[in-house]
Amino acid sequence: MDIDAPELKQAFGQRSKESLSDLCFYKSATLEDKGPDRYGRTIARVTCAGADANREQIRRGMAWVFDRYVKDRSLYADQNAARLAKRGLWADPKAMAPWSWRRMKKVSKVPVAQ
Repeated sequence: MDIDAPELKQAFGQRSKESLSDLCFYKSATLEDKGPDRYGRTIARVTCAGADANREQIRRGMAWVFDRYVKDRSLYADQNAARLAKRGLWADPKAMAPWSWRRMKKVSKVPVAQ
């Protein structure tokens, strides 16, 4: 919900994971359960040691606001600030949203009919 981070095999995927680890590893975390997604995975707002991990990942340029599912529209201001400052993935002029990257990978796996 609200954010989407780069896939591990995508540019900035590993850095995004490391950023989230810096925020939350060995820290007290709380989850505000928002229910399951269509694959049965838990959608949650995550707070680590009092910090909103979702918002902080956006501020660091380590995730996108997930346009399709965003509820907290105030995240766009944080994303725009990160983009203007070229933080994280915004340093890449060809940064690709994870949903576009996943779609591209899915299409590239489709066999061509002969």
